[in-house]
Amino acid sequence: MVEEEQKYEVDDAYVLPDLAPTAPAGGRVRELPPVTLVARYLDTVDLRLARAGASLRHRRGDGQPWTVKLPTGTPGVRHEISRPGPKGQPPPELVELVTVLHRGAPLAPVTVVQTVRHAYEVCDRAGTVLAEVVDDRVTVLDDTGAATGTFRELEVEFKSGDRALLDRVGAVLREAGAQSGTFTPKHVRALGAPAQADPDLVAPAGLTAEPSAGDVVTEAVRKEIRRLLAHDPLVRLRAPAGGGDTAVHQMRVACRRLRSDLRTFKPLLRRAWSRPLRDELRWLAGVLGAARDAEVLRERLRDTASADPLSPLDQGAVERLDEVLAQRQRRALAAIDEALRSPRYLALVDSLVLAARTPRFTRRAAAPAAQALPALVARPWRRLTGPDGVDGLDAEAPDDRWHAVRKEGKQARYAVNAVASTVGKGARRLSRALAGVQDVLGEHQDAAVAADTWLEIAAERPDDHDLAVTAGRLAERERQSVRRMRALFPGAWHRATRRRRTSWLP
Repeated sequence: MVEEEQKYEVDDAYVLPDLAPTAPAGGRVRELPPVTLVARYLDTVDLRLARAGASLRHRRGDGQPWTVKLPTGTPGVRHEISRPGPKGQPPPELVELVTVLHRGAPLAPVTVVQTVRHAYEVCDRAGTVLAEVVDDRVTVLDDTGAATGTFRELEVEFKSGDRALLDRVGAVLREAGAQSGTFTPKHVRALGAPAQADPDLVAPAGLTAEPSAGDVVTEAVRKEIRRLLAHDPLVRLRAPAGGGDTAVHQMRVACRRLRSDLRTFKPLLRRAWSRPLRDELRWLAGVLGAARDAEVLRERLRDTASADPLSPLDQGAVERLDEVLAQRQRRALAAIDEALRSPRYLALVDSLVLAARTPRFTRRAAAPAAQALPALVARPWRRLTGPDGVDGLDAEAPDDRWHAVRKEGKQARYAVNAVASTVGKGARRLSRALAGVQDVLGEHQDAAVAADTWLEIAAERPDDHDLAVTAGRLAERERQSVRRMRALFPGAWHRATRRRRTSWLP
C-alpha cells in the first residue's frame, strides 16, 4: 500500500481548528477515540534505514504489529507494508524488503516512540473516508521507559477521492497557526542528527556546465544503480513499478544500462573495478530475464489473440497457452526470490553502493567530457552501422541476425543517452531517433520469439489438436508483425542516420 501524507509542526498551545468546513457537501468529520501507540524502531548501528528515509518498526496499539515504510522519491509518499509477528522477531519478509539498505548488517532496536493520537476522519456523504487528520503528541523513551524528549505534530493522510482535499485541510490548519514542515518521520526526529545524515547510496547530483568525462560517467552509474536498488523491494512484493511497467522490467533495464555504460566507458574505468561489476550484473540480468520474458509473452498472447475480432481464436486453447506461460513465470519469480536472498546478491548490492559512492577511474577520466566522450560513443555506433550491424542486414536475414543488430542498437542508444545532456543537441536528436529504431527492432524480436514459443508449446502437446491450430494461427499473426517491422526498419534507420543527428560523432 502507498501512504501519502502531509506533516505540520505545532506547539503544545495549538488548538486544532474546526475541520467540518473541509468536508464535501453532505459529508462530515468523525472524531475517533484517542489511542496510545508505542513503536520500537529497528535499524543498523549506523542508522542505514533512517538515513535512507525508511523504517522497520514494531508497534502496539493499532493492530498492525510490524511495518516497513519505504521512500518513493516523492516527499510525503511512502510504501507501507505491514505483517503480523511477535515483538522480538521481525517477519523475515519485512527484513528482506530492506535488504538493499541494511546490506546484511544486524538490525536492533534504536529508539522507542510513544504517541498519544487523536484522529479525525473527513468523510463524504456516503461515509467514505477521504482523509485522516491526526494530532500526535510524541514522547521519545529510553531503554528504561523514561522520557528523553517530546514534540507534537499534525499529519493529514490521503485516503481516497480528490487529493485537493489535502490542500483544503492544510489551509485550515495553517490559518490556525500550524507550520508546514519538512517531511521528517517521527523516528528520525527522535534519533536526531545522526538519522538525518546522508544515506549510504549516493544519488545523482546533476552536472556542472563543463563536466569531466568522469563526472558524466559517475552520473550515469549513479542513476542506474539507484534505479536498480529502488526496484528491489517492489520485485520482492510483486508490486508494479508505476507507469504501467513492472518492477522486474525496471530492475532488468537498470542492469543492462549499467553494464552497457561500464562497457562503453571502459577506457575511463579501472578494469579490476569494472569487470567484476559487469560480470555480476550479467548474472542478475539473467536471473531477471526469464521472469521478464514470461511477462512479455503473457501480455503479447492476450494482445495477439484479440487482434482480429472478426477471426476469433479458441479461447480455451489460448487459456491453456497462458497457463504454460504462467507456470514458467512462477518458476522464474521463485528463482528471483532465491537469488535475491543469496550471499552473492548481497555482495553485489554492497559493491553497487560503493560503486555509486566512488567509481574507480583511470587518468583519462579527467579530460573534458565534450572532448573525450564522443570518441567513446563512436565505438558502439560503428559496430551498429558496420558490416556486422545494419550494413550487413537485409530483409531476408534470419531472426537471429536481426536480434544481433537489436543488441548493438541498444548498446549504441544507451551510450548516446549517457552523454546526451553534455554533448549537445545532435546527441539528443540521435537518442530520440534511436529510440524509434529500437521500437521497431524490439517489436520484431518480441514477435519472432512469440511465434516460436506458441509453436514450441503446441509441439510439446501433440494430442491437443485445438491447441495446435490456435498456436499456428497465433504464430502466423506474429510473423506478419515480423514482416511489417522489417518493412518499417529502413525508414526508422534513415531518420536516425541523418547528418544533423550524427555530425558530432568522430
